[in-house]
Amino acid sequence: MNAYDGGAGPPRGAEAPRGPETSETPVVESVDAAESAQAPGAQDGPPAVPDPRSGVAALSPRYQVVAALALAVVAVAVCVHVGMVFLHVAPSNTVTKTHGEAIDEYIYPEFEQNWKLFAPNPLQQNIAVQVRADVRTADGAARTTGWFDLSAQDGRSIDGNLVPSHTQQNELRRAWDFYVGSHDSEDRSAGPRGPLAETYLRNIVVLRLKRGDAAGRGGVIERVQVRSRTTNVPAPEWGTDKVTSKPVYRVLPWWALPAGKTEGGAR
Repeated sequence: MNAYDGGAGPPRGAEAPRGPETSETPVVESVDAAESAQAPGAQDGPPAVPDPRSGVAALSPRYQVVAALALAVVAVAVCVHVGMVFLHVAPSNTVTKTHGEAIDEYIYPEFEQNWKLFAPNPLQQNIAVQVRADVRTADGAARTTGWFDLSAQDGRSIDGNLVPSHTQQNELRRAWDFYVGSHDSEDRSAGPRGPLAETYLRNIVVLRLKRGDAAGRGGVIERVQVRSRTTNVPAPEWGTDKVTSKPVYRVLPWWALPAGKTEGGAR
């Protein structure tokens, strides 16, 4: 028995022979790398999320076309309106001489431009437009209403209102100015726009009477009469002008309502 009979292994302190190199360790490392690459959270930061679409881009292609057409129509309408107003207030030129009638038909009476605010002598009177009506009640009786002060109604709507509407501020006032400017002192039409001014004013007062239920439930408005009440603005305390406070009335003739407008008001 020799010193090497202690077993089949190498002697103590002796270096074990090294066998041929294998690829087991690199294989294990590559597998670990592949698994770590597939593991959740292996990427740097969260995955990118596409931004959701908004506005017109969120619509389907068909509705995008509809929206584009609607915007185009609005843009064309705005350009036409601005162009008509510009031609109306611009000095006389070739376009206004050729198409002046068409421009006036578009502008009057709703879009008429007025420069009285900048006049050397601003208005110094308060003008109230009032109306009364002959009505036929539901039981067939006929009666005449009292005077309705339409200007006072507009004043109450405007008073304390931070954003009063154009209708409340100007519709009735401009309709009366339009009528006065197209009729003489005898209420005879002074130009081709006279009948239009009369119809415009009549329709406004009839609508106001219908909204106020002037004829009562089931009643019918048969004809209307309009008048103006003009009073001078009082002079300031430090002023020397003497003005009368007595009101002056201008009473227009009775207007019969055309067939079809007595039942449902002006259309």
